[in-house]
Amino acid sequence: MKNNQQGFTYPLTLCLIILFLLFFSFRVEQLLTDRKMAHEKETILKEDYYILSSVKKTEGIFQTGGTIPAKGKFTFVFGSMDFQAEAPAGSVKKVNFTLNLKSGETIIGRGFFDTKSKKLIKWAEMK
Repeated sequence: MKNNQQGFTYPLTLCLIILFLLFFSFRVEQLLTDRKMAHEKETILKEDYYILSSVKKTEGIFQTGGTIPAKGKFTFVFGSMDFQAEAPAGSVKKVNFTLNLKSGETIIGRGFFDTKSKKLIKWAEMK
């Protein structure tokens, strides 16, 4: 084989293929990241909706019945919310909420209800 060949198509083709694969891999990585973010966003929105819905249902039970049951459970399509009410301390009643999603996530929160106005006055999520 001669060392003085002046070929340029092989290096040019190799560079174009490498550039194509580089940009293609960036786009695939971006697509996978977007899908992961969409899934996380969907999970967070479900959690927020289930927590808000459970607090509103508990508040409705409190307003119509006058008391919150000691224990209860709300069932949703993708999970369930358990709640447990503690004895009132003064005019504030603590209710512990535990959200268990079917995907495995667990959220624990505490709601503070005013016994006079029968409304939620404070919400705290536990870590």
